Amino acid sequence: MNVRWLKGALILALFLITITRAQAQQFHQLTINDFGGAPRVNARGVVAYTNCTLDFKYQASRVNGGYMLNAFVKLILNTERSWLDRSRVTSNQALAEVLKHEQGHYTIAYLEQQELLREIGKTRFSRNYQYEAMNLFNRIDNKYKQMNTDYDEDTEHMTNRVQQHSWDVYFQRQLQFMPVEDREGR
Repeated sequence: MNVRWLKGALILALFLITITRAQAQQFHQLTINDFGGAPRVNARGVVAYTNCTLDFKYQASRVNGGYMLNAFVKLILNTERSWLDRSRVTSNQALAEVLKHEQGHYTIAYLEQQELLREIGKTRFSRNYQYEAMNLFNRIDNKYKQMNTDYDEDTEHMTNRVQQHSWDVYFQRQLQFMPVEDREGR
């Protein structure tokens, strides 16, 4: 009887730890408070800028003649480097549009983080795992840098509303089909 109770308590504790971890590192919805940096003087018409960094660390474990990596990839929104030119945002509707566009940049960084975690998790590395891990990171990072560029060009920095809507739908679909365990932001 006590063993059953102990098992139940242990399962509940593990469940609560998992829930707490997931809640602490969920996908972030941007607000005006995420933009604490000073606007650029020569921003060439750009109203806001979102700066994100991926903190990429891993530990290697030898498994059946190869290596598996236990990766830690943290997405950091750098609020002190992200900025919004408040003097150019003249209404609540304009602010909502700017935040929606900048949310796209954050979403791209989030998608990069999630792809990196998935790819590392399913890759078996050789003894040259450090080189291979950096190549994997660089390949995925280049893909998402290009996506950021394409996003701004296609939407003309949010002024092309048709393209902005198309990207918004794309982001919603990507996030909708994201596996729940990948939303933890490990």
